[in-house]
Amino acid sequence: MLWKLSMTGIKSRFKDYLVLFSGLTLAGAIFYMFMTLATNGDFLNDSLPVTSQTIRLAFGIGIVLLILITFIYIVYANSFLLSMRKKDYGMYMILGARTSKIGKLIFVETLLVGLLATLVGILIGIVLAQWVSSVLVSQLGLTLHKFIGFYLPALLWTLVFFTLIFFLAAFWNRRRLVKSKVIDLLHEDQKPIRLHHHPVLKNIEALAGIVLMAGGYWVMTQAMVFKANTIWIAFLTIVIGTFFVFDALFTGVINILSKNRHFKYHKLRSFTIGQLKFRLGDYTRILTVISLLFALALGAITVGLDFVHVTDISLQANYYDVQLYQDTPAVRKQLKKVSVREQTGFDYKQVKNKIYVSKEQLLNNQIKSQEFRIKNGQTEYYTITIKPEELVKNKLPDNASLNGLLALLPMGDNDVKVINQDKFNQLKAQNNHVSLLLVNNFKQNIKNIESLQRAGLPNKPSYELLRTGVKVRQFIEINAIAAGFEFMGFFLGIAFLAMLA
Repeated sequence: MLWKLSMTGIKSRFKDYLVLFSGLTLAGAIFYMFMTLATNGDFLNDSLPVTSQTIRLAFGIGIVLLILITFIYIVYANSFLLSMRKKDYGMYMILGARTSKIGKLIFVETLLVGLLATLVGILIGIVLAQWVSSVLVSQLGLTLHKFIGFYLPALLWTLVFFTLIFFLAAFWNRRRLVKSKVIDLLHEDQKPIRLHHHPVLKNIEALAGIVLMAGGYWVMTQAMVFKANTIWIAFLTIVIGTFFVFDALFTGVINILSKNRHFKYHKLRSFTIGQLKFRLGDYTRILTVISLLFALALGAITVGLDFVHVTDISLQANYYDVQLYQDTPAVRKQLKKVSVREQTGFDYKQVKNKIYVSKEQLLNNQIKSQEFRIKNGQTEYYTITIKPEELVKNKLPDNASLNGLLALLPMGDNDVKVINQDKFNQLKAQNNHVSLLLVNNFKQNIKNIESLQRAGLPNKPSYELLRTGVKVRQFIEINAIAAGFEFMGFFLGIAFLAMLA
């Protein structure tokens, strides 16, 4: 009989339950979508080839933020569920239902609604993850590997998390219901909220909120100083500061309007102010969460967009587009597929652990290199011409000319000696030549340039450092990292916007 009454109550409020169920379903879908990114090791290794520490930090922060937001969201949903049913449960008690039966009913009902919403959310999340990834890859022109919408570890993590949360919610609902008096259950939604407005305290609260928000945003601009603590400090200060500002502002405005008799008693304004007072605490918390979700969505998308800028900066790290160390038929064949706009180079000889270069060649060919500096907190690259007189100093790491030359020579940890052309010609060692090219349409013709660079590097251990330091190799690796984080940023941004909606 009790279950029939419960089903009748749910049917009578079907629209409210539909809103609740859709919100919980969306929360489950979003959580699953993110976990497909965070737990897919093959995708991370192929699409984000950076150190495991960086990967763990980035996704660790993302998981913690998502857990916090999802937890807050479910707490609101659970409060919504309980508030809808309190009056009904009070009526059942008046009709003779035992408290233990009502407690069992609310426990099972909360757990059942939550688990059903989670399962539906996972199914929707699988479809959304696959669809969103396809759209982002096609629209952003990214190349991603081994990302699929269905991923079993993500499904299991989502089930475990939501089952635990809804079990705790069901236990909490049962406890609150059993401890409540029947009269409170029947009339709790009619109790007005007393606004405590002490001018001095509210001014202090508003000032503290502004200081906390400003401090949080300032910490974000000092990421180099605070490092890994930046996210946590900014998150806590901005969230708490936002709540303080909303609470102080809205409480103050409502009290000012209430004291203005001319405004208050015009048409239905008195009723409107009463309604605002009734739910002001809920509104303050809801607006805080909304602002947080909006900030996270905007931040995630902005970070994703900024990684496009990272790939452009990576092009400035090396002055020469291609470095050729041998002249073979394969090199000449690939050269025909590349538009060269400028070419230079120089000879070098290797005797045991020393490399010799000609002073005259360096001067005549104006060999250049890129250096970087930190200006206004930003990395900035600038071009220098390698000066033979600076190479004589042979001191690292402050010798810019030596750094630039070593980046163009095999076995970069060797000693480099600058000698005049006559002495260079007298050296009894094999004469080697490096051709340095500047090409047109580097990004558009990246595949042919990569093939040319690969053909121009001998397959010898002494050239191993050059194989990882040439421009095309660095660009491909950084572009892969940027593509992965760009995808993650847009993916999370869309998920947070969906939760916001």
